[in-house]
Amino acid sequence: MANHKSALKRIRRNEKRRVHNRYYAKTTRNAIRRLRTMGDSKEAATVLPSIVSMIDRLAKRNIIHTNKASNLKSKLTKHVNALAAS
Repeated sequence: MANHKSALKRIRRNEKRRVHNRYYAKTTRNAIRRLRTMGDSKEAATVLPSIVSMIDRLAKRNIIHTNKASNLKSKLTKHVNALAAS
């Protein structure tokens, strides 16, 4: 158990932040999963910018690493372009 008042506050703050970060990360992962299962290229192309924005927001807040964000955006863009080509 924490011995200092500030440590108790930090524990409360960290838990609140952890839940908040998990919510946004999970929401983004679900959006990415939905995009990967889409078969319609026009629908995927319209959804892609919002998902890229979500990924950028996670990277900006250090919920995911910036390189992971770049890799995700690259792979999703390639996926949408492949849908359009076929």
